[in-house]
Amino acid sequence: MSSALVPVLPEGAGYGVVVGIGLFFALLMAFVSYIQNRYTQYSTKGSEEFNTASRSVKPGLIASGVVSAWTWAATLLQSSTVAYEYGISGPFWVRESYHSADQMVIDLRSVNAAGATVQIFMFSVLACKVKQNAPYCHTFLEIVYHRYGTSTHLIFIFFALMTNILVASQLLLGGSAVVTALTGMNVYAAVFLIPLGVCIYVVLGGLRATFLCDYTHTIIVMLIILYFMFSAYSTNDMIGSPSRMYDLLQAASGERPVDGNIDGSYLTLKSNYGLIFGVIQLCSGMGTVFLDQGYWQRAIASRPSSAVRAYIMGGFAWFAIPFGFATTLGLAAVALTSNPNFPTYPNNMTSSQISSGLAAPFGAAALAGKNGAIALLLTLFMAVTSSSSSELIAVSSILTFDVYKTYIKPSATPQQLIFVSHVMICVFGVVMACFACLWNGIGIDLGWLFLVMGLLIGGAVFPAAFTVLWEGQTRLGAISGAIGGLIAGLTAWLVVAKVYYGTITVETTGGSYPTLAGNMAGVLTGLILTLTISWLKPDHFDWEKTRAINAPESRLRQTGAEEDSVNVHNDDSSPQAIRDEEKDMLDDMAITDDPKTLQKTFIIAVTVSGILSFIMDFIIPIPMFLSHYIFSRHFFTAWVVISFIWVFGAFFLCGILPIVETRSFWRKLPKLIFQKGKREADIVYGQGSDDGSPELVAQSSKT
Repeated sequence: MSSALVPVLPEGAGYGVVVGIGLFFALLMAFVSYIQNRYTQYSTKGSEEFNTASRSVKPGLIASGVVSAWTWAATLLQSSTVAYEYGISGPFWVRESYHSADQMVIDLRSVNAAGATVQIFMFSVLACKVKQNAPYCHTFLEIVYHRYGTSTHLIFIFFALMTNILVASQLLLGGSAVVTALTGMNVYAAVFLIPLGVCIYVVLGGLRATFLCDYTHTIIVMLIILYFMFSAYSTNDMIGSPSRMYDLLQAASGERPVDGNIDGSYLTLKSNYGLIFGVIQLCSGMGTVFLDQGYWQRAIASRPSSAVRAYIMGGFAWFAIPFGFATTLGLAAVALTSNPNFPTYPNNMTSSQISSGLAAPFGAAALAGKNGAIALLLTLFMAVTSSSSSELIAVSSILTFDVYKTYIKPSATPQQLIFVSHVMICVFGVVMACFACLWNGIGIDLGWLFLVMGLLIGGAVFPAAFTVLWEGQTRLGAISGAIGGLIAGLTAWLVVAKVYYGTITVETTGGSYPTLAGNMAGVLTGLILTLTISWLKPDHFDWEKTRAINAPESRLRQTGAEEDSVNVHNDDSSPQAIRDEEKDMLDDMAITDDPKTLQKTFIIAVTVSGILSFIMDFIIPIPMFLSHYIFSRHFFTAWVVISFIWVFGAFFLCGILPIVETRSFWRKLPKLIFQKGKREADIVYGQGSDDGSPELVAQSSKT
């Protein structure tokens, strides 16, 4: 059989999903923003609401947003691909992919799924500290600026924007290649059309719109995963039960033994290549999370008491996606390769098709025909667009508050900040598409970018974390750690590529050992330099300086002085509405901003994240790896049952819990709509005051 990629779906399906569903969500968010602005105190016309969701988001929705932001197309595709190549270890030893410019051929590089969960657990500690030490900031870079000054601020802006550009372009590069592989849609058209609908709904609704769309996207992804799981392990005639899947995997182990697995079995966690790339994932993933404003923004948007819970729940829930998805479609592709319904029958998948990430699409097509392929395409589109929305609002916040407001116009009004935020969202939508096209055009692959990204940004990981964690870190320590880590990472990467392969090319620099050396050198050098230099002459930073950033009291005094010279309208960007918005925010924060309470929360975050990380990365996989254990029938059945339980638990945390948390709002919404309509009717008939009065604005905010 030819190794050329044959689209499973027609080209029109690609345009229908990319354009149609994208615009559907844009219209949906326009409606949601209208309801929000009209019937709640949170208006997208206010800069605080647009960029921080008024710091009022509850843990369930935060967790859903974390899951959505960390679910890339490669999370879904390559977890299944490595399950196809290495068996049951796929859910733990997940592999990232990268695509060539012409054939979109993907060379797989392993990354550890449990390791990817660790970063989320670890970030719960930073989420707690940012609420404790800078509760009113808009970006983590504001903390850098107020603590270390301009030079350090500019350096970390560089690292933050580089992180966002690399992540966003990877999302589009991988997403467009998947759409093209499944439908034959032009890859460059997909690159520019995928962000279109995302830009529209983010501009309309800001950060809260991102959370709401993250919620819907995550729910759709999990429902489709459950659809595939029930099909494979319950209703499908070709498999239909864990026991039947076990038999098919045993047969496949005899027909196509796995190189590097004990006895060539698909039913073991003993995979020789996983540990190396698990380290790469840990290093690269730390930079992707710790330097991505999107994750800080979710912490900033949460309430102090819920930030830690949200990230712990998000880490748990995210792991269910590659775990459940790979345990189903990846293993189904292995089990059904010899079945007439498999797309490559009677041949095995070629190396090109395997490396192209087609295990999941072929497994879905074998299980459910074209309906399965459509469901998979929809899942991948949801993953790409939800992650992209996080990058858009993150970069918009950096460019608005850390560039425009800090260096261009410090006296910018809320209206001007909103305008700049809107413009920057659109600008970055074009920029991320251009970078994706650039990588695609010059032959820089998605996996190469992923592997190299860690050594480029790894040096700044610990200096950024210590900015909110450690009062002793100095300005020189932060700068030397970030820049020294970058230099060390690049040097180790190129030297090992030259020594190990004898030449420096795109192919050799994307190899396992050069990227491993570069990633470890970047992160560890950054850590060692910032610790050593800071310990020589430690700082004694007063956290009150960062707690005063955008403090509501000072802003209330500022807006109060301006009130006499500004006409107040029924607009949440007016001084009156800003005071109402910030007063509500202050009331919420006052409940849980007691230093002792937050310190206890911090201790809980450190303890829980440490224990969970140890369990996920050592207690579960390492004993089975070292013991060379091959799953028995009963153990495999229990493994499948656990995957079902985990996905259902994730569905509850990300799907049901946000609704439960906001149940009081849904009960009050009809009453708010009725009261608003009655008030407007009274005004029309001369029985009420003008809508623009400060009294009515305040009354509406209280309602």
